[in-house]
Amino acid sequence: MTAMAHEPLLQADVLLEGFLALDTPEGFRAELVEGEIVVTPPPDGDHEDYINLITKQVIRRSRTDMDFSGNKGLRLRSGGACPKDHAIPDGTFAPTELRLYRGADSWMPCDGVAMVLEVTSTKPQADRDAKRRCYARGGIPLYLLVDREASSITLFGDPEGDDYREHCTRPLGKPLPLPEPFAFDLDTADFL
Repeated sequence: MTAMAHEPLLQADVLLEGFLALDTPEGFRAELVEGEIVVTPPPDGDHEDYINLITKQVIRRSRTDMDFSGNKGLRLRSGGACPKDHAIPDGTFAPTELRLYRGADSWMPCDGVAMVLEVTSTKPQADRDAKRRCYARGGIPLYLLVDREASSITLFGDPEGDDYREHCTRPLGKPLPLPEPFAFDLDTADFL
């Protein structure tokens, strides 16, 4: 092998090492998504309100007991020569019985996660595209996206490769059916 064949791997390793060593300002989030370091500022109140409204319904109405985390980072598989993606979803839901959020590591594998939640903010295109692909590659069964610019909510399901094969988009204000293990219609009337 030539030295050139090792170059992408070395660049990916350096990028991952640099990312993991970042010291972001308090309240900011740093993620490594498809080979790009993305730093986002603290969310606004409306952003947090959407997360709160969804979390309350999921905890109260799901057929399976669910735990929630808004701060746990996910190590996800990546495509090509990029290092593993490291995303911090606005929300992660997992069956309580799995106790996935335990442990001292701030980055956890995505195995067992039932659904991730993102609410668009300063970089909405990353939530719509790059993060959707990351979550699909990670095999996360469901990705719930509240798109504030489009005034819509989309549930992506059935991950395969770099994307989800199914999606259902509803305007905010209309209910959105969530499949098992949730098995209820998410009420978005209060989102308006």
